[in-house]
Amino acid sequence: MRTLKEYLELVANVLEHGERKPSRTGVDTISLFGAHYSVDLAAGFPLLTTKKMQWTSLLHELLWYLSGDNHVRNLSKHTKIWDAWADENGELETAYGHYWRHFPSATKTADGTWQVTEIDQIGNVLNCLRNEPTSRRMVVTAWEPGNAWGSRLPPCHYTYAFHVSGGKLNCHLTQRSGDVALGIPFNLAAYAALTQMLAQEVGLTPGRFAHSIVDAHIYCAKPDGSGAEFGHIDGLREQLTREPKPLPQLIIADKPFEQLSFHDFELRGYAHHPPIKFKVAV
Repeated sequence: MRTLKEYLELVANVLEHGERKPSRTGVDTISLFGAHYSVDLAAGFPLLTTKKMQWTSLLHELLWYLSGDNHVRNLSKHTKIWDAWADENGELETAYGHYWRHFPSATKTADGTWQVTEIDQIGNVLNCLRNEPTSRRMVVTAWEPGNAWGSRLPPCHYTYAFHVSGGKLNCHLTQRSGDVALGIPFNLAAYAALTQMLAQEVGLTPGRFAHSIVDAHIYCAKPDGSGAEFGHIDGLREQLTREPKPLPQLIIADKPFEQLSFHDFELRGYAHHPPIKFKVAV
């Protein structure tokens, strides 16, 4: 039986070896530096089974990223997960997909002035996979320093890279800040889906997904008991008692990458335990 034991090992590692720290949100965390795990995407689609995941919200979010949009209007029709960080006009200061598809690049012209052009990083990766799959330059970043240092919520999963070997497409994600209960399961499944989309487009199969997290943390109550409503420890400990179920399969329609839409994705065989409610610390 192929299960997602790597996530549970991450949870146990943070709970056992992490240290208490205050956070920007005002809620304390149990924090671990330099967490890492890796999963074999050939073993099944890595969607958490020890609780029910919001698969439709996750997929809508990924497709919104790939659209390059920086306004939440289209995403909000399906999920409100980014509404809390948008401004009064619905604009998101740091929209991952906007930087994936429209990253600003400044070059100096002959007269000494600077000219800004937009880089489609996903397009560049696809072009590289088609024409130079052995390249070590297939990197996508969402970290633009001028934006990130002043943003209300800078990118958490800020850069990822692809690697081809043995006819398989591997992905490595680097994340500065990882909410173990809520964010990490979403990140894992979303980047696995993206890897499968890209692999299918260029005739490869999904390989491994590796994930490095600078600050992997679990929200918890303060020593005086305040903030308990944001605590995630009990829900995660509950998951550690649950037996993981076999992983589902993700089936993606045989269509060009840029034409894929929500209805082109089918999740088969998703068996899961009951949902566990975690409150987001904004």
